Amino acid sequence: MNVILLYPEIPDTFWSFKHALKFVRKKAASPPLGLITVASMLPPEWEKRLVDLNVRKLAREDLAWADYALISAMTVQRESAKKAIEQCKEAGVKIIAGGPLFTTEHEQFEGVDHFVLNEAELTLPAFLHDLARGLAKRIYAAPDFADIRETPAPQWELAHFGDYASMSVQFSRGCPFNCDFCNVTALFGHQPRMKNASQIIAELDSLYRLGWRGGVFFVDDNLIGNKKRLKTELLPALIAWRKDKKGFPFGTEVSINLADDEPLMHMMVRAGFDTVFIGIETPNEDSLAECSKKQNMNRDLVDDVKRIQRAGLQVQGGFILGFDNDSPVTFRRLTDFIQNSGIVTAMVGLLQAPPGTKLYERLKQAGRLLERMSGDNVDGTTNIIPVMNLDVLRKGYKDLLQHIYSPEVYYQRVKTFLREYQPPKIKTPWNFRYFSGNIRTLMRSFFRLGIVGKERIQYWKLFLWTIARRPRAFPLAITLAIYGHHFRKTSELHVL
Repeated sequence: MNVILLYPEIPDTFWSFKHALKFVRKKAASPPLGLITVASMLPPEWEKRLVDLNVRKLAREDLAWADYALISAMTVQRESAKKAIEQCKEAGVKIIAGGPLFTTEHEQFEGVDHFVLNEAELTLPAFLHDLARGLAKRIYAAPDFADIRETPAPQWELAHFGDYASMSVQFSRGCPFNCDFCNVTALFGHQPRMKNASQIIAELDSLYRLGWRGGVFFVDDNLIGNKKRLKTELLPALIAWRKDKKGFPFGTEVSINLADDEPLMHMMVRAGFDTVFIGIETPNEDSLAECSKKQNMNRDLVDDVKRIQRAGLQVQGGFILGFDNDSPVTFRRLTDFIQNSGIVTAMVGLLQAPPGTKLYERLKQAGRLLERMSGDNVDGTTNIIPVMNLDVLRKGYKDLLQHIYSPEVYYQRVKTFLREYQPPKIKTPWNFRYFSGNIRTLMRSFFRLGIVGKERIQYWKLFLWTIARRPRAFPLAITLAIYGHHFRKTSELHVL
């Protein structure tokens, strides 16, 4: 059996980093972790080929070779998934589909032969059993949650490392919190389920053995969902693992209560973490109460962010506009919060209601749902009817993005962050390939940002300021300058 593992294209979005990837000559941010993990669950005698449409096109040779195409996608990949399915159907290739998009919208895809929904650890074995007997059904679903201690390591060999800027691993699934707009708990539950630390070490060993030395992102919904096991199992194992390693900076997603645990922050930094994404959402307490974001309430959120930054972790933040308790004043309050906190990577979107969430059910009963959500966090669309006038909301959103990503304001925010940030000491792989690659990236930033870019004055001011004041953070400063270029391009494309 010949199987294509097909990953649809991600459009030009905030997290695609398409404009930033050009500086480092990469084609995509990271390979599809779900698909290359599923590859390890397929029969070993099957021939497998990864076709990541973010890296290359689906060729006629692929379709002529394949018996099946196994496709997985997120909501934001909906349109690309439809086109890929059409190509496969025209070529007579049967299609197996799974992942978040199809789990919530499988009825919209008539061309798919078999749906393997929810978590593949539970539904894929039943499908494969029936397929071998010639009795495969169209839909396989499971209400339970998988024991991910049984999840195999990804088949990294299917991905061409040179195409990607980073790699991904997963330690846990699920989140203990109950934010009503978030579909994580609907898909993966409230009780975090964790792998054994030995599984993660084996995955990292495999990456290291294959030559990877770049960043690795832990895609957990909330890495600190179970602090006890994190402190006693994973982090000590990571600290021991990286003693003789170079490179491998880690990033992940956490909740704001990380700021309450200084020993945990220091352990994370020692383990190699240098970046955390936090869903802050809004400084408006009434809006936080409205969406059940209780873990963010009754806190000095700016102080929390700065405490995490001083520990050696860059904070990337997620923010939402369009809550029922938002008002025109919210735009200025959010702008000030982002600037004062020094959150350089600030993802701001309009409130959307994913199917399966409490928000979706509440607004459905109130008759306040519109068309399907786009899945793009920053395209200025919403699938709800907000309390605030929609034109006022969209204009306020547009003005906010235009402001926070304007060169002068953005570069000032970089300095605000760097004044607080204490860069962790991570061994750098100083080989020729690493050194020459970074020099080429720096030279591209000289030209694109420092010579022809709209931000050239701010770029050179930051360049000189960082060398004089924060020399250890110089590589990060250049990286953030490149990110700013991407964020401006994306904002202009979708909203401005």
